[in-house]
Amino acid sequence: MPILLLIILVCLAGGLLSVLAAAFFALKAKAAWVPMLISYAIGALLGAVFLEILPHAFQIASSLEVMSATVLLGILLFFMLEKLVLWRHCHGDTCEVHAAEVEHHHHGAHDHGRSGLMIMIGDTFHNFVDGILIAAAFLVDVRLGFVTAVAIIAHEIPQEVGDFLILLHSGYSKQQALLFNLVSSMATLVGGVGAYFALGMLQGWIPTILGLAAASMIYVAVADLIPGLHKRTELRATLQQVCLIGLGVASIWLAGELVH
Repeated sequence: MPILLLIILVCLAGGLLSVLAAAFFALKAKAAWVPMLISYAIGALLGAVFLEILPHAFQIASSLEVMSATVLLGILLFFMLEKLVLWRHCHGDTCEVHAAEVEHHHHGAHDHGRSGLMIMIGDTFHNFVDGILIAAAFLVDVRLGFVTAVAIIAHEIPQEVGDFLILLHSGYSKQQALLFNLVSSMATLVGGVGAYFALGMLQGWIPTILGLAAASMIYVAVADLIPGLHKRTELRATLQQVCLIGLGVASIWLAGELVH
């Protein structure tokens, strides 16, 4: 199957699956399931980075030192970008309030500090970047493309749950929230197709894109998702988190083996 067709199908399926799954969890499922999704997403992200993306990136990079520096620079870049987002919404003593709101957002709770429109703008850009990452991975190896897509979908679902709830609390109906999320998810397809042609002409950029993709996944898992798990310190919750993270890693390994 042509690589472009694979990118189109995966971006379409991934966007639709993440939005529909998010709508299901937001409207039907128990709220307690969302932290379980987050634990699984952490495992999927880290598994994709260390089992697939980084090994391929190091393999095709011209220099191991440059690739390591790219990942390091990416992590610092995402840290600074998140700081800019927080500063943008800080006004005096409201900084602490906003930080708490961001924490709730990552756990699927609603966030009164962000409007539905701002959420959709941010989510659309995020989905566009995800499309670029998927295309870059497929241009290196079909197996890497599928594994990257699985990891992206896994961490998109809990995020989409939060976005869906924010839209509902911003005054949108269930039908409007679903429609807006579906439209936003199409940015993944736009990013994937655009990157296929752009990166096809600029093959030298692919190692850098993979390095930044690894950095973004590491940052999301370690800086945004893992701290929330530490809020539950009881033994049962900890064991559940460890098992689900392990399941996320195992699913990435299995996905890689199945498409090998």
